[in-house]
This record gives sequence, C-alpha cells and structure tokens, in this order.
Amino acid sequence: MDSTGTQAYAKLLENSVQAIEEVNRLRSSGYTREDLYVISHDEDREGRIVDAADSNEVGLSEEGLFGAIANLFRSRGDALRFKITSLGFSAAEAAFYEKELDTGKVLVIAKRNPQ
Repeated sequence: MDSTGTQAYAKLLENSVQAIEEVNRLRSSGYTREDLYVISHDEDREGRIVDAADSNEVGLSEEGLFGAIANLFRSRGDALRFKITSLGFSAAEAAFYEKELDTGKVLVIAKRNPQ
C-alpha cells in the first residue's frame, strides 16, 4: 500500500536494500534528508538504514516533547503507531503500517516540512 496524499507519501518495502533505494529515489526527485523518514520494528535495523540512507528518524520535532517522553513508556507497536500519526497519517493507516512492520517490512515516509 502506497499513500500519496499531498501531506505525506509512504511506501512499505520488503528489506533494507529496497528501503535505501527508495530513499535515494525520493532524494533524486527533490526530497531532502529532513523530509525522509525510515521506520522499522527493529530499532537497531532502523538506525542502520537511517545511517546508510542518510535519512531521518521520527524524533522530538515530529512527536513533540510529551509524545517523545510518552513513547519511552509505550510498547514498540504503540510508539510506532504514534510516530506514524505524528507524520500526518490517520490512526487506521498507522495501525495498518505497524502491522506490516511486524512482518519485517520497512516503512519509508516522505513528508515535506513547512518552510
């Protein structure tokens, strides 16, 4: 499932290599590092992909201070759904993507940040 609304674009990929290729494709189409996010159920894997693709992780500026603190106490699935909704997706979309992440897929999101 790809989401191509005006606010954000999301694509599920089967593995790390495809995720890095997707980040590179999006960058070549005009997105910047700050516009590109990688999300994986495995935090270590997510970090490795972010480093290799030179992309962004969902953090304090997207989640807000209280959301970031709350995520410290949430399950990984709850935290992932919150991160996805903080990028402009509905709760239903976040639930769908998080379920796919459970199967080992990687989510790449492109969202242009307001200037």
